[in-house]
Amino acid sequence: MLLAWILFAALPTNVQLRIQPDEAKAVVEILDQRAAHKPLAESDWQALFATEGYIRLQKREHAMKRKFENDDFQKFVMSEELLARRAELHHVVDDWSHVDLGAAGRQALAYLPPDAKISATVYPVIKPARNNFVFEGNAIFMTVEDQPRERFETIVTHELHHIGYDSACPAPAISTAIEKLPPNLHALENWLTAFGEGYATLAAGGDHDPEHAMQPEVQKAFVEGSRDLDKNFHDVETFLLDVLDGRLSGDAVRDRGFQFLGMVGPWYTVGWKMCVVIEKTLGREALINAFCDPRTLLGTYNKAAGLWKQRTGESLPAWDERLVNAFTSPSSETPARSPGSAR
Repeated sequence: MLLAWILFAALPTNVQLRIQPDEAKAVVEILDQRAAHKPLAESDWQALFATEGYIRLQKREHAMKRKFENDDFQKFVMSEELLARRAELHHVVDDWSHVDLGAAGRQALAYLPPDAKISATVYPVIKPARNNFVFEGNAIFMTVEDQPRERFETIVTHELHHIGYDSACPAPAISTAIEKLPPNLHALENWLTAFGEGYATLAAGGDHDPEHAMQPEVQKAFVEGSRDLDKNFHDVETFLLDVLDGRLSGDAVRDRGFQFLGMVGPWYTVGWKMCVVIEKTLGREALINAFCDPRTLLGTYNKAAGLWKQRTGESLPAWDERLVNAFTSPSSETPARSPGSAR
């Protein structure tokens, strides 16, 4: 059994983090044997398939209804393309195995309420698809590839913030009230939480050039999205109003909402700007409170945007008052309006 690097040094009691590179190390060991022209035994493959990282990776892919079988993965590991990356993979696995997850955990907690908890395992994995993701709310999968340590830490911090947020927000009493909302308002509240991508971007990357550690294409997308803030803001506003008024429902809501994710879509760029403005004018506690009760988020931002203009001279778009008041007006007690009703 390969050793999991457990990193608990100087961590608060509400944070439990570890990094488990066993899948990646098992793949690299096989590549080393291939490079040395040593024969591979069935036990080498079984050792790989028994690693914690591989088992959870396969479980995730199957949960996504994707084909991910041992025979196919064996072919991937035996490819010449992967063998050519052996030195790179060695370096990255060793580097990531010694990352201080404590720093990432503390950074994420700084933008969460005091009762938030973070419990997660980071899995550096070598796999065909070079994507990163969270599975089952506590497993962060990071594809092993040559990239700056800071980028790895930024991505992990972003995901840890999501995990910590889900542990504490919204509070039970707020959750109960949200569950009683009519379908249109329930959907509206749910999509307001998508601004959490911008919230996590602030927590991980800061209030200035938050994507500076990311790939050039990600940096470019963030700059372009921020430059087009007004357009993106109003596109999201139209979507939220369509949800409020019942013009969108069911799968149509999901499909439209996902369009604002993209590589770095408006949920990131507009959300990040909202967070920066709220924190800089009203304080971090106000920011945390607004996200822990998304029903208050748009109103909190509108108030902050007014103060922002007074302090900086920058005029920012404001959310439609019907969205701001959606959860406090009589409409919050009634069913959604019929599709096609006038705004």
